[in-house]
Amino acid sequence: MAAHLDALHASLRRAVGDSACLTRPEELFVYEADGLTLNAAKPLAVVLPRETAEVAAVVRACREAGVCFVPRGAGTGLSGGAVAAEGGVVIECSRMDRILALEPGDRYAVVQPGVVNAELSRAAAPHGLFYAPDPSSQAACTIGGNVGENSGGPHTLKYGTTTDHVLGLELVLPDGEVVRLGGPAGFASGYDLVGAVVGSEGTLGVVTEVTVRLTPLPDAVETLLGVFPEVVSACRAVGGIIRSGLVPAALEIVDRRTIEAVEASVYAAGLPTDAGAVLLVELDGVAEAVAGQAERVRELCREAGASRVDVARDAEERQRFWRARKGAFGAMGRLAPDLYVHDAVVPRTKLPEILEAVCAICDRHGLRLSNVFHAGDGNLHPNISFDRRDPDELARVVKAGEEILRTCVEAGGVISGEHGIGTEKRDYMGMLFDDADLDAMLRLRAAFDPDRVCNPGKIFPATRFCMEANPRARGYDRVPFE
Repeated sequence: MAAHLDALHASLRRAVGDSACLTRPEELFVYEADGLTLNAAKPLAVVLPRETAEVAAVVRACREAGVCFVPRGAGTGLSGGAVAAEGGVVIECSRMDRILALEPGDRYAVVQPGVVNAELSRAAAPHGLFYAPDPSSQAACTIGGNVGENSGGPHTLKYGTTTDHVLGLELVLPDGEVVRLGGPAGFASGYDLVGAVVGSEGTLGVVTEVTVRLTPLPDAVETLLGVFPEVVSACRAVGGIIRSGLVPAALEIVDRRTIEAVEASVYAAGLPTDAGAVLLVELDGVAEAVAGQAERVRELCREAGASRVDVARDAEERQRFWRARKGAFGAMGRLAPDLYVHDAVVPRTKLPEILEAVCAICDRHGLRLSNVFHAGDGNLHPNISFDRRDPDELARVVKAGEEILRTCVEAGGVISGEHGIGTEKRDYMGMLFDDADLDAMLRLRAAFDPDRVCNPGKIFPATRFCMEANPRARGYDRVPFE
């Protein structure tokens, strides 16, 4: 085994160079988990390529050695999707961080997968453009990782998720072949293979280049902060705003426990710690229209029970509000050593009752819960703070998580809005899909990866579906791309 591993490491070093191949235990430790620390696994090696050719060479080296491989971005994911669950080599793409082209006239950019989300918008800003998908981790997460998880963010309500902004991809297939899907025009004949790859969690190949749509910066932006006695009344305000016909850029709710954690942290923004919840509303568009919409939102919030509605005085205060919202997960570290973040989605009209049910579940299991979520599209983020060193508490956290997902599905929701399935929720896929549904998905995967070498152990409950373990045994083979 040692000789086999030494040969693999030698092949990887030839592919990317000595300094870009990590093999020492202390180096590999950093890559044992992503943002979800529950399902850690040690890789055989980690490589940090800079070019597509190096990625293809790594994939071929892995195939020759008979080991699997896992694409990884910045490791900010929250479902265990970038972890070497079955061993193998982690292909860390963070050094592929160049913006290859930025075309203001046609409103698109071509980037390597390691470009940080927020950096792309900064580069596009002088041209009056920005990249719309904005995960809370956008200061650290990468475009490649966003593609893998079909990441969303607070502004999903108006602008959509990553898939709505990806025009084309360069992909290294699991046999080392490099293909291009889609392109700058955003139109391609035949099946939507770009759409299949976005959100596939790195199970269909390694993305090495992304062509993304850029969006014009709005003429005006207004950010409002509604202060409510409890989360339920804030949810009622969200319902009222949507029923009025308004389409805000964002509708975010933060509960009291989260506010207290944020205000005690470096993300403090002056949020009222005595509020049961706050509703962050952002409107953008033509200046004349935005002003009228802001006044209407204030009225609707008051009708729903808001004690006051503040409007950000300037860009600095607006950024402070958003820094508090997007720093909420980081601030949770003040409550306990570990955090379990779910991201189920439910119909907006069901938000009040589901939130009450989620609270009851955590109370029953004796767990500390806080809520901060994308209320506009019903994307919940129940945050359970705990200490994984306590086996009993960890077991209660896992059980509560399953009950929360089941409650959301029974309300007509889904088990993930943006974090992905990964290892975290793979065994819960049966809540939504029967065997025939999962078999169809596995057929698609087998068309790209018949030997199951690309990020195995993710999305599908492998213990129940033999095709995941051996796709060729059921006659599924790769469909050629020529």
